[in-house]
Amino acid sequence: MTISEYYEVLDLPFNASVDEIKKAYRKKARLFHPDINQSPGARDKFILATEAYDFLLSYHERFITGNKAYDQAVEEWLKYRKDRSRRQAQAYARASYIRFRKSKLYKSTRILDGTTIIFSFIVAVMVLAYTIFGYIFRLKNPDPDFDTPPIFSFLLLLTLSLILFTVSLLYLRAFIRSSKKRRKKKRAAV
Repeated sequence: MTISEYYEVLDLPFNASVDEIKKAYRKKARLFHPDINQSPGARDKFILATEAYDFLLSYHERFITGNKAYDQAVEEWLKYRKDRSRRQAQAYARASYIRFRKSKLYKSTRILDGTTIIFSFIVAVMVLAYTIFGYIFRLKNPDPDFDTPPIFSFLLLLTLSLILFTVSLLYLRAFIRSSKKRRKKKRAAV
């Protein structure tokens, strides 16, 4: 299978980002996992999607070289990885969907994890604080070249920082809610 065919399997353009690859795989895995989709071709589509995901993630950043020996070594290694990806995908297809969701492969498709969300929230708070305190500082310590700090710039920065803060707060709240739900499900399962 060629690289372009792997992108087609996940319904992605050739220049897709890592996050787009992860999102597309998560969608296909949910759609074609044998526990969820009982249609005859679903298992094979799941295996192919998993193989494509593993391959595209492993070789997203490709080296371009003119050395034929190097190219051949890379080609052989790609073949090995492709075979390993197929075997791994077949094993995931035999597993239950619940067990598959607990696998490292499935968990790696999470785009926004707790660390990212908390970091973005902290950055949003810092930007908001810097905007407000920076303007106050400029009012108390005026620049001799300017009479007063421009209010338009302050309002623009304040608006943008409030939007960033609101979005990051919403993501943080959603993440906390989903974490609580996962913990409740784990407790209920025990």
